[in-house]
Amino acid sequence: MTRRSVNGEGTGVNNTPQNGGHPGDTPAPKEEPDAPNGKVELRKKVTLLQGISIIIGTIIGAGIFISPKGILKNSGSVGMSLVVWIVCGVLSLFGALSYAELGTSIQKSGGHYTYILEAFGPQMAFIRLWADLIAIRPAGLAVISLAFGQYILEPIFMPCGVPEIAIKLATSIGITSVMYLNSMSTSWTNRIQIFLTFSKLLAIAIIIVPGLYMLFKGETKNFENAFEVSNIKLTGLPLAFYSGMYAYAGWFYLNFVTEEVENPEKTVPLAICISMAIVTFCYVLTNVAYYTVMSAEELLASQAVAVTFAGKMMGNFSVAVPVFVALSCFGSMNGCLFAFSRMFYVASREGHLPEVLSMIHVRRHTPLAAVLVLYPMTVFQLFVGDIYSLLNFMSFLRWLFIGVAVLGLIYMRYTRPDMPRPFKVPLFIPAIFSFTCFFMVFLSLYSDPVNTGIGFAISLTGIPAYYIFIVFDRRPKWLQDGLGNTLPSLRSHCLISNPTF
Repeated sequence: MTRRSVNGEGTGVNNTPQNGGHPGDTPAPKEEPDAPNGKVELRKKVTLLQGISIIIGTIIGAGIFISPKGILKNSGSVGMSLVVWIVCGVLSLFGALSYAELGTSIQKSGGHYTYILEAFGPQMAFIRLWADLIAIRPAGLAVISLAFGQYILEPIFMPCGVPEIAIKLATSIGITSVMYLNSMSTSWTNRIQIFLTFSKLLAIAIIIVPGLYMLFKGETKNFENAFEVSNIKLTGLPLAFYSGMYAYAGWFYLNFVTEEVENPEKTVPLAICISMAIVTFCYVLTNVAYYTVMSAEELLASQAVAVTFAGKMMGNFSVAVPVFVALSCFGSMNGCLFAFSRMFYVASREGHLPEVLSMIHVRRHTPLAAVLVLYPMTVFQLFVGDIYSLLNFMSFLRWLFIGVAVLGLIYMRYTRPDMPRPFKVPLFIPAIFSFTCFFMVFLSLYSDPVNTGIGFAISLTGIPAYYIFIVFDRRPKWLQDGLGNTLPSLRSHCLISNPTF
């Protein structure tokens, strides 16, 4: 075990009598060759390409392949649906640019949590963290994992349905493998994320290229009267934009790992801009390809749009589509877990979560405990919980707190005018985006007040939790006993150290 220095950093010095240690002390493990002065910390290993792969890999999930029809259903016409896809891409770019300013001016990992903490203080940040920890992140990861389990087995069971127990077993294997990968190596996590991102882009290219080929050959009948006024649903447009913004969600994940990004002043804004351009381009052209081959009615009736498209265009090759969807889901799982773990790591460092979650493996330089903390909760919800209902309760909170974080950018322009801002956006960009977020929250309250109210009530349990676990000096005895027994064991057996930054 590494000996901890006065400031809490691992010294990397062997505890032997020759260098001042005591007989019987356990020698410290060898540090990685690139360890600066033996300091135990998360390495800056996220390059521009890896940053792009994190953003694209988490934005593009199964939705664009399976069910990109919420926008068409609520917009009422092919032309208007394409307009919504483009506008949502631009609005998401506004949010991403706002986060680029936040990420370059506040160069800490943690994303939403960190920015709310810096702008509005610990209580509001803790409420966001609490909702993430007890519900949003485990449920979200379980849903992506279930899609992985479904589609990785589909080619094996075709044409029959996949048994539910088989899906959950495959899902458990997928979750376990992602947890293991993120625990063992940051470098390999990023390399596999790059491979999975290219797999997603290849799958999208397989859809776009033949679709555009048919379009250029004159297959335009499905685009006739694309903007027919009688079909446009003005009352449904807000819901169409709501679906579109969810499709682009994920542009903020690079901000969760800012401390591990090489040259973040340049890499973060560049990765965000490149990624959003690629995703918007892919989403719009994929839908154009779908509309070229399928009518609006066929697309709305399809259970898996990409499979229907491949069946029309490529015959038996459609069997490969579920494999691409499974790879896409695995990439989203990998990118999301990589980001979430850093948020829990930072929250622990700030004293909002148990100390063990801010500890770093001294050889692998991964936040091992922060990675693994989601595992039991995710598996529990997978087999026991009503995941989809929980997501319905909590989904609006994502936009509420993102809106609050971007509002914090505007607030800090006035309260902290001297803060270094290597990348600075015009003020109208965060203003428009924060208004969009709060409009989506209002839309949730209007369209589904019961579920939204329940989600809001669940999040408010973070207030008493904040005072019980953070503010009060005397914490519950069971918590003190648990931490007292756990920390020494982890320090001695897991070879982990807690740095101070």
